[in-house]
Amino acid sequence: MTSAEVSPPTAPEGEAAVMPLLEHLKELRNRLFRASIALMITTAISFFFTREVLLFLIAPMGDSLPQALKPTESLGNYMKVALLCGVILAMPFIVYQVGRFIAPGLTKHERRYLFVLVPGATLCFVTGVAFAYYIMLPAAIPFLQGFMSDIIEQNWAIGEYMSFVTSLLFWIGLSFELPLFVYFLAKMGILDAQTLTKNFKYAIIVIAIMAAVITPTVDRLTMALVMGPLIVLYAIGILLAKLA
Repeated sequence: MTSAEVSPPTAPEGEAAVMPLLEHLKELRNRLFRASIALMITTAISFFFTREVLLFLIAPMGDSLPQALKPTESLGNYMKVALLCGVILAMPFIVYQVGRFIAPGLTKHERRYLFVLVPGATLCFVTGVAFAYYIMLPAAIPFLQGFMSDIIEQNWAIGEYMSFVTSLLFWIGLSFELPLFVYFLAKMGILDAQTLTKNFKYAIIVIAIMAAVITPTVDRLTMALVMGPLIVLYAIGILLAKLA
């Protein structure tokens, strides 16, 4: 048998595919560990100002105060708000870890978009949260407090109120990222400005449904406060799609 006929030993089948996967899992574990440590640190820091955040979230109720209906409800909501603040403070570092994890699989051109997307999405989200807190809640809370107040006494539980406020702030903040979302879809060739303009009337119907789901009340004022900005955001998305 000649040397040409001797086959070199080969690695076990699948080993070449398994090793990269194991390396990715190890990298993911390290990134998650760092993000978890950061979250624990920022949550611990948040305990120093959680009371002020609670007062800030309760402020739209005016002179009314929410009630604790269970012995541990006040403590539980205090911990939830502290954790929420910790997540917000740790979010830049968490997003950085996510970016570092996916960056090796991206081209240099795609990485540049990633660095634009993160601050842009953050700015849009914060703008939406500010809109919900300073515009929507002052309109919605008095309506809810006065609705059938002659026959129903409005005593809100702290847990239900905090869930209501935080959910509203989150979904409105997320909705304000619509233009950025449309822009990147257009950049990837999935959408274009012509299609968005052609389907504008259908978008109005979808926006109306979204407003009905997001808003806590059924009055026209609150619905208009949500639909108006969403329509404007959709129009901004069309303009950005033209620039993509």
